[in-house]
Amino acid sequence: MRGRGPGRGRRPCRRGARREHGASAAHALLQAGQLDEMEIHLVPVPLGGGRRLFEDRTDRVELELVRRLDGRDATHLRHRVRR
Repeated sequence: MRGRGPGRGRRPCRRGARREHGASAAHALLQAGQLDEMEIHLVPVPLGGGRRLFEDRTDRVELELVRRLDGRDATHLRHRVRR
């Protein structure tokens, strides 16, 4: 996920970008209108109870699919958040 702010994380981000991981971070950035892109890795294994990314939202989030990579064990989706 890429939010606005100073660069940090393991891999370099473009200037003014930040990488966050997890549904809680993404949810907070979406609520604040600070999320530009998100990358979701879909893995078909049951992991138990997790936090749903869009469950608590009262407004609609429109996403534009930017990239889809189908792997052997996962599908990797990159979306741009439309405003």
